[in-house]
Amino acid sequence: MDEDRRIAATDEVSADETLVFTAKAGFETTEGLLTRREDGTVVAYTNYCPHWRDVRLDKGSSALVRDGELVCQKHGATFEKRSGDCNFGPCEGAVLDTFEIAVEDSAIYLVDDEWDAAEPGLSEERDLSSGGRIDF
Repeated sequence: MDEDRRIAATDEVSADETLVFTAKAGFETTEGLLTRREDGTVVAYTNYCPHWRDVRLDKGSSALVRDGELVCQKHGATFEKRSGDCNFGPCEGAVLDTFEIAVEDSAIYLVDDEWDAAEPGLSEERDLSSGGRIDF
């Protein structure tokens, strides 16, 4: 696999936490988060609440994970880790977008054709002091 697409080692992703990453395509970036489902598989979702897309689920120190759900700490919306479905809150019925990933040799790679590269951590493009808004 292409090292530019390597996100993390599989043992860095636990069932009780999330791990944030940044996907890149040219000058465009977006954030995702990795989490482990109950069956042990790893899934990658977009790192924002569909209710307000400028609200991060994982601000760099893991999203809140409770009873098999990701929780938006701004609105209290909950998302099933197994599917990304919002089952409670202002965006109930919405679904977190996913990234296509693959596991090879104990590493997780971004294989989604929309993105050229990935790196662990928050996007430098988003100003943390603005509460997640992108300021130009």
